[in-house]
This record gives sequence, structure tokens and C-alpha cells, in this order.
Amino acid sequence: MKEILIKNAQIINEGIIYESDLLIKNGFIDKIDKQIELKHSPAQIIDAKGKILIPGIIDDQVHFREPGLTHKATIATESKAAVAGGITSFIEMPNTVPQATTQKLLEDKFNIAAKTSYANYSFMFGGTNDNLEELLKTDPKKVAAIKLFLGSSTGNMLVDDEDVLKKIFSSTKMLIAVHCEDETTIQNNLEKAIAKFGEDIPIEMHPEIRSEEACYLSSSKAIALAKETGARLHVFHLSTAKETALFRNDIPLEEKQITAEVCTHHLWFDDSFYKEKGTLIKWNPAVKSKKDKEGLWAALLDDRIDVIATDHAPHTKEEKDKEYTKAPSGGPLVQHALQAMIECHKQGRISLEKLVEKMCHNPAKLFNIEKRGFVKKGYHADLVLVDLNSKETVSKDNILYKCGWSPFEGTTFNSSISHTFVNGNLIYNQGKFNDILKGKRLTFNR
Repeated sequence: MKEILIKNAQIINEGIIYESDLLIKNGFIDKIDKQIELKHSPAQIIDAKGKILIPGIIDDQVHFREPGLTHKATIATESKAAVAGGITSFIEMPNTVPQATTQKLLEDKFNIAAKTSYANYSFMFGGTNDNLEELLKTDPKKVAAIKLFLGSSTGNMLVDDEDVLKKIFSSTKMLIAVHCEDETTIQNNLEKAIAKFGEDIPIEMHPEIRSEEACYLSSSKAIALAKETGARLHVFHLSTAKETALFRNDIPLEEKQITAEVCTHHLWFDDSFYKEKGTLIKWNPAVKSKKDKEGLWAALLDDRIDVIATDHAPHTKEEKDKEYTKAPSGGPLVQHALQAMIECHKQGRISLEKLVEKMCHNPAKLFNIEKRGFVKKGYHADLVLVDLNSKETVSKDNILYKCGWSPFEGTTFNSSISHTFVNGNLIYNQGKFNDILKGKRLTFNR
């Protein structure tokens, strides 16, 4: 494999920013030094003067829609967009068609990714009300986690049998990742809204229907069950300030049994955006108030929230343009999540060091991913070069998602991703892709 020498980069790693050279060899980080001089000429030298070099982003929650929903997206199209956005590894959800609720169906997805994914990959096994025996066959070294939907979402995999939930929490040592919204509360709120507005409910009602109460009731119940059973619990996409009080920041991440994630859209948007964006920002759980957004930021910065992810979940524009009750929830985010968070840095909300901690280091720690998520000698060379002084406006001309739209369309970011390396290979180079080499299956140190 070719050697690549990166010169004069501002490396951000483990809370420190420093200028250094970095040598990639045989897919790994071979050397990090102030001045690397080689007796021979490497295959490629990249002058990174003026750019930051960070570990590749690890996105712990995406929906790439394959198999079965490939009119919206494929593993190939969405992983390509992810790499362009600096995401070098992703963990994908089980609610495809068919749902990944048997070991064979799960392995089928791994086989697709091995042939088509630009980024490194893993998939979650989907728990249901009746597949505990199959769930317990999941190999913790080869599969990221178990996913449970405690609120309905795209492709209904709702787990609502409390006895089953307790058995799952008590029986597996795997990390259990949960979508928390109380279904009864949501359905009651929806019935009231339909009675008042009919099927064409104003989008501004979405955070009232999928309410703070629905989120808190479900997440607090899941956390109580995890404490009772000793399960390893990870709560996806917090959307309310109230929920953040359920999580600890007085112990290191490595000691936490219960962890939390926030998504880009809940940190960027709030209910004031519904008028402009409409159903394009209809997500489950809903984008809520400015107060909720500020509460999420506070919890992220004081370490009650451990990870920033995307919950990338594309639908076609035609699907999203339907009236409220028929428009699906979810939107595409992987191509622009890093730029959005860097924009928040430029606004003074978050340091670059903390951003790297939440998007790179912590997902690797939380899932025990082997040799990824850090700029360290001996680690896989999953790396991203970012130009902090290069403007880029999101438009239909540069959107890579198969669905062809973005909730950030029209937004100008004051940064751009120039190079993305996956396993030491330069997969994305200033708008051009290496379409031949593919990502690898993530492995876990468990």
C-alpha cells in the first residue's frame, strides 16, 4: 500500500492542537513528528499548511435504507456523501426492508456494505417483541449494538411488551441503543390534533404531538430498567432539556453504564425554523424549542451528553412534501454534519477539541471500536483534513445524497472538507472520489 506523507497539519487529538507531520503506511498511522524526513520519496506528499487534521468522524446512528428502500438511498450513495463530509465510519440501523432482526438478514447487510461502502461500517441488530433467542446470538466483537425502538419510527419495530423489554435488558451484555418516545402519549396527542386540524396538521404542532412528556416518560423508564438490570444502555437523539437531567457527568465515559447522544439537527434547528423549512425538518423525536436546544448544548458541553451523531434518514422530496400525517420523519445529514458543527465552533458554541471528542473519540470509546477515532501511531489512518477558511454553500449542484435535497440547502458554511482518508486510502480529494477501494467492517474490543 502507498505511503502518504501529510506535512504541516494542525492536528487536533485528545484535547490538544499542535502542528506536525504525519506518515501513513500500510493503512495505519506510522509516524507523527514535527518534521518527518524520509530517505525515499513517498507515493504522495500533501501540504496541509493552514488546515486542521482530525480523526475521521464516527457516526453512531444512520439509516442508509438498503435493502428494500433503495429509491431513497443506498449504502453506496450515502457512504459516499458521508466520506465527503468527513465521516469515515458509520453504524447503521436495522429498520430496512426486510428488517435486520435475524442473524442472516443482519449478515446480508454486511455483505452489501463490503462490496459498496466508501466508509467503514457496522450494523445494529434489531430487537422485537419476539426475537430474543435470535438476538442473543449476536457477536459483540463483530456487531455494534442491539437497537430497540421504544417509540414507532420508519419501518415500525416498536418494542412495547414490558416483559420482553426486561428480558432483553437482563439477558444481553451487548450495548443496547434505544429510540425513546412513549407511543401512547404520541397517539393521544395525534388524535387530538387530527380532531382539531384534520389530516393536514400544521408542522408547528409536531413538537406538541411528539412532546417533551413523550420523550421523558420513555427515556426515564428505559434508564430505570437499565439501572435495575445492569444493562449497558445508550439513549439516542435526546431532544429535550428535561431529559438531560437523567444523565451523569461525574464519572469518566469509560465508567458509564448509561450514555447519551445528541444529533446535529437538534443542536442546529429549533421550532422557529418550522415556518421556513416545513416538513423538511420533521424528525422523530421532533425538533423542539430554543430552550430545549440550549439545554442540549449545555449538557453536551458539561458531558452529560457523550456523542454527536446525525440520525441521517433520507426520504425523497416527494415523500417529504406530503401533508403532515403522510410526510415521513427524517432527513439527510451526513454530508454536512461536520461543517455544521464547525460553524457552531465559529459562533463560539464549542471548541474544536470538544467537537473532536464528541464526534470522534467518544463514539470509539463508547462502542469499544478497535483502533479508530484517534490520531495515534498504530491506529487505522481514518483522517480528515478541513480548511477552516474556505466557504461552501449547500446547493442542489453539490448535494451527494440520492434523495437530492438537504435541510441545509442555501446555507453557507465557512469551512470545507478537503481530504478524507479511510484505512490510509485517500478516498475523497477536493471533490474527487476513489471509487475502487471500499471501507472495512468495524471490529469491537469486547
